[in-house]
Amino acid sequence: MQATSLVYYFLLVSLCIDFSRNETSALLRRQRRRMRYRGLRRSSSAGHRSPRQPRMKLPAPVAVVPSIPLINIDDSVMGVFDSLIGLGGHESSYSVLPGKKGQCTANGMIMYDKAVWSPKPCITCLCSKGEVICDTTMCHPLKCPQTIIPAGECCPVCSDTASSLDSSIISLDDVTELSGDSPEPNDVDNTNILSSARTQTEKEELLRTEVVEFKEKEGHKKDEKKRKRKGKKNRRKYKAYHREKKPITRKEAAEEEIRYEDDGTFRMPSHFPIPVPPIEAHPLPSGCSTSDTTISCINAKLTQIPPISDRDITSLDLTGNSITTISDEAFNGMPNLEWIDLSKNNITSPGIGPQAFKILKKLKRLYLDGNMLVHIPSELPSSLEEIKINDNHLHAIDEDGLQDLKNLVTLELEGNKLSEANVSPLAFYPLKSLSYLRLGRNKFRIIPQGLPATLEELYLENNQIEEVSEICFNHTRNINVIVLKHNKLEEHRIAPLAWINQENLESIDLSYNKLYHVPSYLPKSLLHLILIGNQIERIPGYVFGHMKPGLEYLYLSFNKLTDDGIDPVSFFGAYHSLRELFLDHNELKSVPFGIDEMRKLRFLRLNNNKIRTVPPERICRTRVNDDDVHESSEEENEESRLEHVHLENNYINTRQLSPHAFSCIRSYCSVVLKPQIIK
Repeated sequence: MQATSLVYYFLLVSLCIDFSRNETSALLRRQRRRMRYRGLRRSSSAGHRSPRQPRMKLPAPVAVVPSIPLINIDDSVMGVFDSLIGLGGHESSYSVLPGKKGQCTANGMIMYDKAVWSPKPCITCLCSKGEVICDTTMCHPLKCPQTIIPAGECCPVCSDTASSLDSSIISLDDVTELSGDSPEPNDVDNTNILSSARTQTEKEELLRTEVVEFKEKEGHKKDEKKRKRKGKKNRRKYKAYHREKKPITRKEAAEEEIRYEDDGTFRMPSHFPIPVPPIEAHPLPSGCSTSDTTISCINAKLTQIPPISDRDITSLDLTGNSITTISDEAFNGMPNLEWIDLSKNNITSPGIGPQAFKILKKLKRLYLDGNMLVHIPSELPSSLEEIKINDNHLHAIDEDGLQDLKNLVTLELEGNKLSEANVSPLAFYPLKSLSYLRLGRNKFRIIPQGLPATLEELYLENNQIEEVSEICFNHTRNINVIVLKHNKLEEHRIAPLAWINQENLESIDLSYNKLYHVPSYLPKSLLHLILIGNQIERIPGYVFGHMKPGLEYLYLSFNKLTDDGIDPVSFFGAYHSLRELFLDHNELKSVPFGIDEMRKLRFLRLNNNKIRTVPPERICRTRVNDDDVHESSEEENEESRLEHVHLENNYINTRQLSPHAFSCIRSYCSVVLKPQIIK
């Protein structure tokens, strides 16, 4: 009978051991699934992570004594402790989700329930339901006058025996200083009571507790919740039993309590440092720098776009390198780019992958100036608002070259080989938002056809344009600025209906063309007319008479104007509006008539002509011999706004000038008379 009882007893022990192993394995799997689905991401775990734990060996259930014993731990915590040993025995970080109850404090640091930390070498503490429980490894007493702790070891050794060990050693007296969360001195002594080797009585007591749990599970499989409650109750009794026999280290949370907002949100104490997740350094080549959301690699001698992976980057500057190709995957690591500058490289059209820019759904500005492109890259994102491809080798734009760019506002294609022969009349049709177009330094002989209706500014300088036909601007009713300087225009090649009916056209630049007189049929709305550097000899009468509200800026410098070329009515229509008048570098021998009528004129340039005298009435309206009229004239002159007059480099004898010649000018220092040419 006794032999039978022993057999049953050993069978029961074996079943208990197997059950404990299976339970621990199942708990480990459940714990890993729970940690994965609870979304312990880097951002959340950085704010709620317990300190990193030292490497430790975990006990097999019941049979093996752990090297760092842990008591008062239920089976769920054991699963978490088991997760500390990763694959291949590597150490893994330990973290738990925050809760509202059961936290502990240690030197002001908040530790959540089930959190584990190491305040001192070879001492491990556990937060269990608001109580701090610490264990340490027992060391054999030494009989030597001085002891030291070798680096990486838990127990002290005599200083003589340690001489052959690593020279980096720590004295027992220095342990407290190096430990950030060391317990009170008496607590350290109390922790030594918890020995690494439990007595046989404790093992049997733990075994009996596990057997009771095993029997309850076998007898009540359908009542799983009840079994768990009983098991936890037994473990609490076991914990209380040890608390009576052996004192356990506790630390009062006296520095600051954990506070919660009304909605239950956890608020970290003010003195507790909130950990910030480390920022990964960009693998940037030498010569590159980063600032906020911008990466700059200007003149960094790059031959390809660096493989950068950072979704926060919005600006990339690669100006002045030796990049020749852009692969389809070049920007995959920076999908949120808004601005790319690839100017002054050696990029060719065959070197750009067809899908290179397609991934960049937020790209707004693309600069490709100073490369070797022969056509506009394909598959550009529709989000683009500005494109610059100046100083390349573009020789054609077909009707699909700018497709899907409905948000494009600015397009610059200067310094290429474009002409009316290789630019399709439908090329600009998809550009429903284009307002700024630069086509200077190309080979156009006429104004390009098919300009967008939304166009406001057109720049065609340094081409070979010879005429402006009456249909050029039929659809561009919003155009405001036209620049046609450095072309081959003559006044009779500008059609009478080319722009006279434009209601928003305010500025025309026809400098450095082949004009012989100021063009007629100018737009009604014109405010700025720039005619510098032509061969203009004459300003026809009433040429500005139809303009409303009236011309404000007229620049006729570097022409061939003579006294006979300016009629008394040449400025008719501009007397009440003209603010700046430039007539310098011409062949005038006297101050033109009509300037004294320009009541809003601020700036007058007559320098570098052949003027010999300045009559009193030509610039400022005065009468010297009639006192009454003179007084009334002074009142009128007070209303004059003339601020600057340039008359240098003429043939004026300044000593013979009338004192009333510049009486309407507020400050005499604004009249420039020197130097003069002396013959």
